[in-house]
Amino acid sequence: MDVTTPSPDERPTGRAGRGEQRERFRLLLTLVRPHRRTLGLGLLLGLAATGLGLATPMVTKWVLDTLGTGQSLARPVVWLLGLFVVGAVIGYVQAVVMGALAERIVLDARESLVRRYLRATVQAVTGRPTGELVTRVTSDTVLLREATSSSLVGLVNGVVALVGTLVLMGVLDRVLLGTTVAALVVVGVVMALLLPGIGAAEKASQEALGTLGGTLEGSLRAVRTVKSSRAEARQGAAVLAAARDARDHAVRAVRTSALAWTVSGGGIQLAIIVVLGFGAWRVGQGELAVSSLVAFLLYAFNIVGPISELTQSLTQLQSGVAAAARIGEVATMDVEPEVPAAPHPARPRGTTPGGDAAHPDDAARPGDAAHPDDSVPVVELRDVTARYGPGLPPAVQGLSLAIPRRGHTALVGPSGAGKTTVFSLLLRFLEPTDGGLRLDGRPYDTWSHADVRSRFAYVEQETPVVPGTIRDNLLFSNPDATEEDLARALAAVRLDGAFDALPDGLDTRLSETSVSGGQRQRIALARALVCRPQVMLLDEATAQVDGLTEGAVHDAIRALAATGAVVTVAHRLSTVVDADTIVVLEHGRVRARGTHAELLAGDDLYRELVAALRIADQPSDATPVAPDGTTADATTVTG
Repeated sequence: MDVTTPSPDERPTGRAGRGEQRERFRLLLTLVRPHRRTLGLGLLLGLAATGLGLATPMVTKWVLDTLGTGQSLARPVVWLLGLFVVGAVIGYVQAVVMGALAERIVLDARESLVRRYLRATVQAVTGRPTGELVTRVTSDTVLLREATSSSLVGLVNGVVALVGTLVLMGVLDRVLLGTTVAALVVVGVVMALLLPGIGAAEKASQEALGTLGGTLEGSLRAVRTVKSSRAEARQGAAVLAAARDARDHAVRAVRTSALAWTVSGGGIQLAIIVVLGFGAWRVGQGELAVSSLVAFLLYAFNIVGPISELTQSLTQLQSGVAAAARIGEVATMDVEPEVPAAPHPARPRGTTPGGDAAHPDDAARPGDAAHPDDSVPVVELRDVTARYGPGLPPAVQGLSLAIPRRGHTALVGPSGAGKTTVFSLLLRFLEPTDGGLRLDGRPYDTWSHADVRSRFAYVEQETPVVPGTIRDNLLFSNPDATEEDLARALAAVRLDGAFDALPDGLDTRLSETSVSGGQRQRIALARALVCRPQVMLLDEATAQVDGLTEGAVHDAIRALAATGAVVTVAHRLSTVVDADTIVVLEHGRVRARGTHAELLAGDDLYRELVAALRIADQPSDATPVAPDGTTADATTVTG
């Protein structure tokens, strides 16, 4: 949806503002359109209830007229009770129908947002505060509940009730009708002036709430850093400042809405007082029957209902339009879906690379495809240039790199050299602006994102865990893994038996147990091992593990490297010296490549990186020994 919205403090004015409002309203209607039949049913029920309400004063007049004739009151009273009972039943049914409809519309909006978030590019999602995105799914969609159901029906019902009431007032007395219409015109003019302000205030309030969510989410995510920096008071002040800003915008919206309600309600009450006094005078002059005055006053009192309903519906509609605009912004804030694969003559649509029939979006398992021989790199970057946004400097430039089908390749270099960018390119989190990538000798753009990622297992340095149980996390990349696969992976990272003491074992929810940083990283490693990847990508996979576990991880890496490809972003020397090939990156380019010994002898930057690890000249009993006789401690390199 191509929706352009103003800044939170902007108020639409002139023709452009009206066009913008119409576009937002059109966006709101698109959320309702799939449910138009249910909405139509609710409208019919509402009109029926409105008709019964309009008939009640006339039946009351019938009761009063019957009193003067001495006839039985049974019939008009039965009609009056019947109108009440039927109206109550219809009102109940309408409330249930419209309430269920509102919840379905909210669910549809949430499904749309969640799917768009998860199908968007990594850059698009990580480029905005997580809390702000969450707010669009939670609080913004709630505002749609009334706006997309009850307010639309309420507008129609309110208009019908208002017109019907005025018509019946005219039947009773046209002079009193003129007094009532004059009051309604004044109320209508004031409401027309106030409604744009209500919409702008609601939009600003929702924007401020989104900012509050983003600030709070970031503070809670970094709570350890906040506490260790003794910044609780400062960060709390920042969050509360956002909360106060949200309150100020909400108060402005409340004030504007309250003014609209006061004008509409007060105007009608003043009109009723005038009608009562003027009508009593007309009764005294013999120009109006008492029963007609009573019926007219009932309509005057009842007209407060349609006016209130219209006011409430228009206010809710303004909130819903603002919410729909924020939801629609998701389509224009660079949350673009990932580009599908281009057609490839060697791969008929609906088949995997190996030729087996499959759904077009299905990911091919590494073992299912016929791969080229060992002379073809499993993955290759050819003269690749990539940047993280228009106008930004290249993160890598003219980068060429081939990953052999088997073996361990380590990427080293100073901070900003492009190591993480290489991983982002391999996993298609980032697309190159020049050059290209190949998987099994085929251009990347002929593979779907799912096909590419099915060949990789990726362990991030921050090692996030997904919501759920320990088992859910282990099976996240390969839900079909067996218990033997889980046991083997846990043993490889020295976690076998680690969770046996928990009440539910592997089925214990991670939120209900304490998981250390090292265990979190080992769970992520085990998840990658369960995946049985063709290429393992490790972003400093041993950063938070002890020496014994690090040795087990290195054993697992060596085992994987014997049958597949392992690529690591290396910060520890122990990871570097074990690699078959070490690639030194600098300024987004390959500076040098070779073994540890070759680079130590032939590349100045690599020697500086090694020196930064404070390698001792003589080995000691407590330090690991490198193949060339040097030793290393566990200090890490930044980058």
